[in-house]
Amino acid sequence: MFTGIVEEVGRVIALREEAGGWHLTVRAGVSAEGAALGASIAINGVCLTITEIADHTLTFGLAPETLRRSNLGDVKPGDGVNLERPLRANGRVDGHFVQGHVDGTGTLLEMRPDGDALHITVGADPTLLRYMVPKGYIAVDGASLTIIDVLEDRFTFMLIAYTQSHIAVPEKPIGAKVNLEADMLAKYAERFMTLPSAQG
Repeated sequence: MFTGIVEEVGRVIALREEAGGWHLTVRAGVSAEGAALGASIAINGVCLTITEIADHTLTFGLAPETLRRSNLGDVKPGDGVNLERPLRANGRVDGHFVQGHVDGTGTLLEMRPDGDALHITVGADPTLLRYMVPKGYIAVDGASLTIIDVLEDRFTFMLIAYTQSHIAVPEKPIGAKVNLEADMLAKYAERFMTLPSAQG
């Protein structure tokens, strides 16, 4: 479990296919401290397992489902990726509960300055937009953000100056993919309402 409060922006060292599987290597700072084989870290909001550790570089295995659902198959050496270690049982939840199970990707459509903030528009499939409400939560590349508006084929949010310098999204070009994880409470509510027992 994560909170969507990104700890740092790591840098991709390599994405390689080896022995029939894909492996992602990232240079990390604080996220590498106390890292252990088999432990989890969220990379752009995707919960991944550490398979190798070497001098502040961490390597993760990527399953085919991860490559299908997320933007991790598109990263290149030098790209910034958001890193967050799991929430400790006695930790504070400053964002919202994020599972690290990406629902799909959206597309960056616009980044417009608004004072020292950045107003961002992301195109998304209606199957994801149905879980979004204005002032609700969304995890974008693992960062917990507050939704401003939800439209037919897109949604918007804003980054304050501090957040702009502490996550990777502002580095991305228009047209880039971002990972999206909807608030799990919305998904559970929908599931409950569609069960036969909930319909009387």
